[in-house]
Amino acid sequence: MPGSGGFFVPTYLRDSKYMERLERAHRAKVIAQKETTVVNTNGHSASLSKNSSSVSLHKLAPSHRGMTYDIIEHQPAVVYDGPTPLPSKWLELDKYGGLEIVGDGLEVRYTGPLRTHDHEAAAARADHPMPSQCGIYYYEVTIISKGKDGMIGIGFSGPKVSLEKLPGWEHDSWAYHGDDGMTFCCQMTGKKYGPTFTNQDVIGCGVNFLTGSAFFTKNGVFQGNAFRDIKDIQLYPSVGAKRPGAQLRVNFGQSPFIFDIDGMVACEKARIMTAINSVNTTQLHPPLSEDALIKELVAQFLRHAGYVDTAKAFATEITSESNALNKGSDGHLEQFGIQEDLDAVNRQQIRAAILDGDIDKALKRTNAYYPDVLRDNPRIHFRLRCRKFVEMMRESTELLSESSEKRSKPLNGHAEEVFGQAMELDDPVANGEDWDRMDTEEMDNSRKYEEILNETLRYAQELKYEYKDDPSKEVKNTLESIFAMFAYEDPRKSPTAAVIQNSGRIPVAEELNSAILVSLGKSSAAALERLCQQTEVLISDISEHGGPGALINVNHDFLKL
Repeated sequence: MPGSGGFFVPTYLRDSKYMERLERAHRAKVIAQKETTVVNTNGHSASLSKNSSSVSLHKLAPSHRGMTYDIIEHQPAVVYDGPTPLPSKWLELDKYGGLEIVGDGLEVRYTGPLRTHDHEAAAARADHPMPSQCGIYYYEVTIISKGKDGMIGIGFSGPKVSLEKLPGWEHDSWAYHGDDGMTFCCQMTGKKYGPTFTNQDVIGCGVNFLTGSAFFTKNGVFQGNAFRDIKDIQLYPSVGAKRPGAQLRVNFGQSPFIFDIDGMVACEKARIMTAINSVNTTQLHPPLSEDALIKELVAQFLRHAGYVDTAKAFATEITSESNALNKGSDGHLEQFGIQEDLDAVNRQQIRAAILDGDIDKALKRTNAYYPDVLRDNPRIHFRLRCRKFVEMMRESTELLSESSEKRSKPLNGHAEEVFGQAMELDDPVANGEDWDRMDTEEMDNSRKYEEILNETLRYAQELKYEYKDDPSKEVKNTLESIFAMFAYEDPRKSPTAAVIQNSGRIPVAEELNSAILVSLGKSSAAALERLCQQTEVLISDISEHGGPGALINVNHDFLKL
């Protein structure tokens, strides 16, 4: 379905690793595009505080919060750094003159002269090539009007193929033609394939990069494989026409398809999953069986992450299960016994504090239990301090939001009780106690908000001063990113929303936990984490050019994330 900025997710690619990467890149691009330069309306430089001796932070502007604060004048360059985008429309600059692209870029109409020579026609290509990383690619074309003789070609071609002929008639070009039902593979001599086209027919074109083959459908019916041994080059969806009146509309996945491409992809994926599940794993870590190895990996992960209580419960459950199945003699199960681990308890407390947003508590306990860790890892210390600033902004934002909601909400939540017949406006109780209570609460919230905001501003000033001479680009960019939240009344609904989300606490907690483990002479990552990371790398490697890994998403298919 289409999303913001024309972004859409074809149903057959939903939950795929390719689509996951594409959505992540799209979100980053949207955030970068939304960030605008904030102009200082006063035209003066100033500091975060009213003290002229304070450290200046760029420019200051009047705040929607009734104060002046630092504004980062930052216009980032929007650089796309993601996988190959999906085709989304016909490209105006990549068509022959006889074709007119209509409306939203999804329709083409032949408006040129009648082509009398066999080799003459007009074709168009999509704005992006079909991404091999998705494993199987598919699109459909509706024949709005076939024109005279139905001389229409639907298929795909390389980026340098001439657009003066129908697709399929040139080198690096493949297509299914509507006037004779033939397929053409890089030449003008066709091969009998399927039925001809008529008005309102829906013709589908798909490429299976896993097998190097291509197929077509008509009105939802699979017509069989048309081509094999497709070349490993960039291939663009392409259509062409030869007679006046021909008009076509394409669906690249913005709308549901007629053909059950989801089912085809599911069958292909099931075949790959069957092959994966049939692999013999008995020799992965002898003498442990597959079941015992998995349990050992889970138990080690829980200990490593500091989940003491969960690790103990898991060990107890495994032991009980083993005894019930008369497998108590399996010596490897004893490895699941968890001894009291003070370090694990300490790490668990530090992690919990970060995940709760209490950065001060995490810093205090880290310095108490592991005094060298933050000193030896200044970048982690910096990220923790930046996270503290984010949490302070969150607190002030939530307080401001609560106050706004209370001001806009009728007393007791019932408008009819305040202004209706159930309560008279001259009632001294209704117009005295309730209003006084609201005024008192609002004043208290206002004072609390001002206190938190002032504290946040002072802390921002401290951060800026402390790291003003740091040459690191990461430091500069991070400070600009978090200070940009000052520009918005509700950062949660701004381009900086990703910064303030709870999910941002997790990487900080993981990074600090890893640093503590290293300081204790232990591995920074659990064996299960390394196994998942290595699997991701391997899957990515074998899916880059349409290999079997293209249909596998480790997080979704195995970890259920």
